[in-house]
Amino acid sequence: LFGAMDKPLYSAREDWKDVQPITQDDGPHPACSIAYSEQFKDHMDYFRAIVQRQEYSDRALELVTDTLELNPANYTIWQYRRALLRTLQKDLAQELAYIEGVIRELPKNYQVWYHRKAVVEMCGDGSRELALTAAVLEEDAKNYHAWQHRQWVMETYNLFDGALDYVDKLLTDDCRNNSAWNHRYFVVQKTTGFTPEVCGNEVNYALGFIRNVPGNESAVNYLRGVVEAGKQPYATYPDIVPTLLALAGEAVPSAQVLALMVDILETESAAGSGEARAQAAVFCDALAARVDTIRARYWLLRKAQFAAA
Repeated sequence: LFGAMDKPLYSAREDWKDVQPITQDDGPHPACSIAYSEQFKDHMDYFRAIVQRQEYSDRALELVTDTLELNPANYTIWQYRRALLRTLQKDLAQELAYIEGVIRELPKNYQVWYHRKAVVEMCGDGSRELALTAAVLEEDAKNYHAWQHRQWVMETYNLFDGALDYVDKLLTDDCRNNSAWNHRYFVVQKTTGFTPEVCGNEVNYALGFIRNVPGNESAVNYLRGVVEAGKQPYATYPDIVPTLLALAGEAVPSAQVLALMVDILETESAAGSGEARAQAAVFCDALAARVDTIRARYWLLRKAQFAAA
């Protein structure tokens, strides 16, 4: 990442002659020895030595930086790096710049995201994190580590301004981005909460996306989640059933829409509605026969349960 490959081995450096490297002990009869490169063995041998010596110095930090270039997923090295930063009282702004470079190269490396979080906590300042995570999500809108870090920093440092606008942008780009839908739920939950008014607005928001793309499972699941969070029946929201029924009547209806209607009608049938049971059976037949045939036996079972109710 940052040039360690061009440096001489630590065993050849005069400024490291006072350190006795510690080789890896695989036991007398290793079953399958790993063919490490000479440079990797050199760096790790000296890393073990400084850990044993408990050396906290600038040269130790240099060694750690070079060794992480060879194995950036080694959590032990990252932990020792944090100890060095604290002991040497290093400039944490410089460290954040360093970590950003590693993240840009390896955006799905869990250890570097954890290190980033730890350094942000050491700084007590999360102001750089929204821009960083947005840049990473621009490349991969479903990067779990970036989303996790973004949500942590937003909640920890109360950085919710403009959060829903950001989600709107992502969903405009890709209405099936389930990560963005999840984030919207998180933002609402942590700010306004799912009050009756908010639930009404969020139901209408989700319905708008469902009308445009009825097969959008992410939007349908968000709608389910909002209604559940509001702890009110679907009938509380007057636009849900008419919208879904209209979409269910299309020539090629969406499996997600029909499945949601079956669940809604199941609730109504539990209250004693024979008409709801009959309509649910019709939707189960459609799902089993032509819309969701891979789960045909499941939908026929659901139909039989309605008949037995």
